[in-house]
Amino acid sequence: MRHQVAGYKLGRSKGARIALRRTLIKQFFTHERITTTKTKAQAIRGDAERMITVARRSADGTDAAKVNARRLVSARLGGGDDVVKKLFDEIAPRFATRPGGYTRMLKLGPRHGDAAEMVILELVEE
Repeated sequence: MRHQVAGYKLGRSKGARIALRRTLIKQFFTHERITTTKTKAQAIRGDAERMITVARRSADGTDAAKVNARRLVSARLGGGDDVVKKLFDEIAPRFATRPGGYTRMLKLGPRHGDAAEMVILELVEE
């Protein structure tokens, strides 16, 4: 029984699940909007918002804190320096005054092939 076990398995092994989450988050930060299933969007939404918060809070920190924050996010994403740069230099400053809730999920309805619930996950524009 999986009582009180957090997270989504997404029908994958641990390695595949980690790779999927990293890829989805990288694509989300690159395009600022992705279309995916509701379960996958819920699985990455919290991690993406935490990364935005880390980037947003590092702006006021010391140089060492800024480097540490970039390393933390880069390790979580598994590389992708261009994505980290975009997150810290473009995305985080937009949410400097926002206390949270950086993402929005819009329902699209079921997918034709397997009737999976589809959503658009996007960054909130101010």
